[in-house]
Amino acid sequence: MPITEVAPAELRLTIDPATLGFADTSELLAQTLPWIGQQRARTAARFGLEMGQRDYNLFVLGEVGSGRSTLLRDLAQTLAASRPVPPDWCYVHNFDTPERPLALRQPAGQGRVLRQRMTQLTKTLQAEIPKLLTGQDFRTESERLEKAYKAEEAPAYAELDAFAEARSFSLFREEGHLVFTLRDAKGKALTETEALALPKERRTQIDQAEQALRAEIARFLDKTRALERVMNEGLAALRRQVVKPLVAHALQKIREELKQQAGDSARLGCYLDEVLHDVLEHVELFQVGDTEEDLRLEALDSVLSRYRINLVVDNHGLSGAPVLVEDNPLFRTLFGSIEHQSDEDVLVTDFSYIRAGSLLQANGGFLLLHLRDLLADELVWEKLRRFLRSGRLQIEEPGTMYSPIAAVTLTPEAVDVDVKIILIASVEEYYAVQEGDPEFSRRFRCKVDFAESFSATDETWRASALFVAHTCRKMGFPHFSAAAVACLLEDSHREVDDQARQSAIFAHTEALVMESASACRTRGGALVELQDVEAALRARKYRHDYPEQREQETIADGERLLVLSGDKVGQLNGLTVIDLGDYRFGFPVGVTARTYAGDEGLLNVEREVKLSGPIHDKGVLILHSYLSALFAHIAPLALNAAVVFEQEYHGVEGDSASCAELYALLSSLSGMAIKQGIAVTGAVNQYGDMMPVGAINEKIEGYFRSCETVGLDGHQGVLIPHRNRRHLMLDRKVVQAVAEGHFHIYTAECAGEGLELLTGCPFGALDAAGAYPADSLLGQAQKTLQDYRRACQQSGPHKPGRINK
Repeated sequence: MPITEVAPAELRLTIDPATLGFADTSELLAQTLPWIGQQRARTAARFGLEMGQRDYNLFVLGEVGSGRSTLLRDLAQTLAASRPVPPDWCYVHNFDTPERPLALRQPAGQGRVLRQRMTQLTKTLQAEIPKLLTGQDFRTESERLEKAYKAEEAPAYAELDAFAEARSFSLFREEGHLVFTLRDAKGKALTETEALALPKERRTQIDQAEQALRAEIARFLDKTRALERVMNEGLAALRRQVVKPLVAHALQKIREELKQQAGDSARLGCYLDEVLHDVLEHVELFQVGDTEEDLRLEALDSVLSRYRINLVVDNHGLSGAPVLVEDNPLFRTLFGSIEHQSDEDVLVTDFSYIRAGSLLQANGGFLLLHLRDLLADELVWEKLRRFLRSGRLQIEEPGTMYSPIAAVTLTPEAVDVDVKIILIASVEEYYAVQEGDPEFSRRFRCKVDFAESFSATDETWRASALFVAHTCRKMGFPHFSAAAVACLLEDSHREVDDQARQSAIFAHTEALVMESASACRTRGGALVELQDVEAALRARKYRHDYPEQREQETIADGERLLVLSGDKVGQLNGLTVIDLGDYRFGFPVGVTARTYAGDEGLLNVEREVKLSGPIHDKGVLILHSYLSALFAHIAPLALNAAVVFEQEYHGVEGDSASCAELYALLSSLSGMAIKQGIAVTGAVNQYGDMMPVGAINEKIEGYFRSCETVGLDGHQGVLIPHRNRRHLMLDRKVVQAVAEGHFHIYTAECAGEGLELLTGCPFGALDAAGAYPADSLLGQAQKTLQDYRRACQQSGPHKPGRINK
């Protein structure tokens, strides 16, 4: 296929606003926004979200800004609306092992009711039990028990008193204790001094009498303690008997109120039975006493706190399954936590300090996470892997062991959690985790792959316009005219360098919508017009193109040597692109080659000084292979050659300059001069075909600006691979220059065709004799290589370039 010059109409896609079918985007608001260009992702996402079996969690991969998070959240919310509301989860006191709180599952909304009823129960107990324990019936029965005790205790005390009297001791009670004193013959109490003044025989008699009295007191106490124990047990049973109907009735009302629901009724019933038993065991704390009232109230508060309900997940008010987005997946926020409070240098806690995390809150629904956030904490990732394996969630506080002070720990009952995890990541992260974690694919069986571009049609254009309409409504912007939308669509094609495809990164479109609306408001417009979008694009470029401006200034100032006219041997202009992450631009670079007789072959200077990347090195090796194949009939080649990117100090990568390097080498070998006004970009394969390259628009525009800086002469232009034609989305200024004949864009399918354009000489083909025609470029190169061989043969065993003495 011969060299072709691209017509101005083919240099960019131009969308006619009249074909869009609306005057402005306000006409589109009644329509629902579809998944634009993401049919594959939508089908996969719906499949994964509707799949009820375990391990069909979703892994969503795609570029940032492709709508992967927003679209998955919206779809999950749509599907969740038709699902049943999941149950509430409560943690309650474990009366057998308090360090292992129990988990109670209740129907949605019933957890709140249970908490309210148990709170009301404690208030009822505090108010009603003291009344019962001070009521007439209780007093009458308790007095009867006390009288019965005193009736049995009085004779025994009388016997003890008589026993003491017979031995000259006075016996009396003092603050619940038995106290005795020695008396003289007149009944007067003896002091210690008087007792010591008695004769020795008398003191001995008194000691013996005292020992006997003490033994009798001990027997009396043993007897009365048994009687007192019987009385206390009777009083305790009486208290329980009086209080039990009240507590049982209150608990029965709770049972009946929650009975109609299908929650974990058996476990709730067991828990309420334990509450009843615990209240009756501690009923004496409800009885107001005369002494140690503060201690009684403190103990009572401790008992009543056991009856609280820790409602960790409250689904009251939900109309479907929950959809949660966890943007801060710390260990505590994701898996739950156990809080502590300090009490005399000890961290204490109980079941009421258990807090649910996102996993438990999303039970029965969907949870969106970002992989990068999870991988930031290895402990979180490992815990999530274990949860996915078992499906059971154990709330724990891993940092307690590292606390500088002692801590009371809990082991809450683990719960079964049914949650669909939607994990969002980039393509690179997806494959990295898949390779590093053997269980990964088994737990995330649904892959949702978001495209970064899609084929453009009238439907996708209209859907993109609908996206603009919804963005304007959501953010309160003025609507866009059809011409403004057409400009947005053209920029979407420019983002992917393709006339047939649009960018799927709608975050960029949204940003341009916001900037265009701002430009519209600045000028006081009621509708965003074409001029506003163009102003926003110019302003964006101006904010980012300072590095490009400085590079172009080096050409104008003469710091960078760039020949843009005339002919030169072994030299031409290549096209490179500089990517700064937030901005990229094209820039020409001089490519030079020198050849001479030798046996070292092709030297890539950039590779030798470690300024080239592996792809560029691969391109040079392919070039060398093609060059060797061209002259295989005169092999081995006696050639030394060096290829250099002039004034390039930051390194090069990519193979898009391999065609330019080939041209420089063949020009040097053949002695044929190359037109300096035509820059070249394109990769070459081992058969001499020109392969398409990336960033074609930036490269062309960068060279155009360089030519414009020194002055367009009407002969300048670029040579690109024919397969890059569909990727042209050039700036209108370049298109205008081409239309006026000031700049030219040529395409070629084969490297040889391009060289014919640059030199004006036929490339050459092997004739019947196995040689290239003498008047062809390859023929001239063939002659040079033969001369090199003869020179090497004449130099003998000495190395080329050495002088024999």
